[in-house]
Amino acid sequence: MQIPIFTVDAFTNRPFSGNPAAVCLLENDLDEGLHQKIATEMNLSETAFIRKLHPGDDFTKSSCFGLRWFTPTNEVPLCGHATLAASAVLFHIQKNTSSILTFVTLSGELKARQVEDRIVLDLPLYTTYPQVLQEVAELIKAAVGDMIVQDLRYSPDTKKLLVRLSDAYERSVLEELQVSAQRFLSAEKTGKVKGLILTLKGNSSGKDKGHDFYSRYFAPWNGVLEDPVTGSAHAVLSSYWSEQLGKKEMLAFQCSRRGGELKISLRNDGRVDIAGQIAIVLKGNLTF
Repeated sequence: MQIPIFTVDAFTNRPFSGNPAAVCLLENDLDEGLHQKIATEMNLSETAFIRKLHPGDDFTKSSCFGLRWFTPTNEVPLCGHATLAASAVLFHIQKNTSSILTFVTLSGELKARQVEDRIVLDLPLYTTYPQVLQEVAELIKAAVGDMIVQDLRYSPDTKKLLVRLSDAYERSVLEELQVSAQRFLSAEKTGKVKGLILTLKGNSSGKDKGHDFYSRYFAPWNGVLEDPVTGSAHAVLSSYWSEQLGKKEMLAFQCSRRGGELKISLRNDGRVDIAGQIAIVLKGNLTF
């Protein structure tokens, strides 16, 4: 069997930066266990599988497809950067003519469209709630040591913990923070955290002018020690920072080693548009 496969760097316009995802185009249904085997083989934070929903569907003309995402260890309910990558394969490689692509996923219907040099994802927006420090104190200590934490929130829908560092810190402090995400597994005692977001308010002066907030994201519970640029984390960060800054339009930067930029726009229907650029770096076939 041969399956077309692509590697796309998402939330960047430069190869070898942003967040890489593998994308498989499935002409026919795949044996269930093969999704995980392929994702483990690709060993990227996510592998996306685009499938036709009806026998007559066409990757160049149809506008609605099924989409699933797998990490090297398990299936996940939402992945922003791999959705961006999947959209890029359909728009740029398959030359899909639809103005809007709709993906049927575990998180409901997600939509993607092209606007200038970016692909815009229509994602759910997730609310955060105050989190009691005592419950997660050991996890916070493992993540940031003795750094000052300004705010602590939890998103029950996504099981993500949001840790806002003090405004006194510069972006460089977040970038240079040495994190041993493997330690999070034993430090997390509540059983309710599946992702940890570290975030920092943007600096309105100097070279960083224009970024409203920064972040890094860790998900060892899903086999991803640090994810380079994370759309699903920004579905949580967007609601938090919009509330804090009183803004609906924001520009964010995820400060991983690869780094990536996300353009955010909160919608009036309670969802969020997250836009990013892409770079396609590999085209090939899986053979088995």
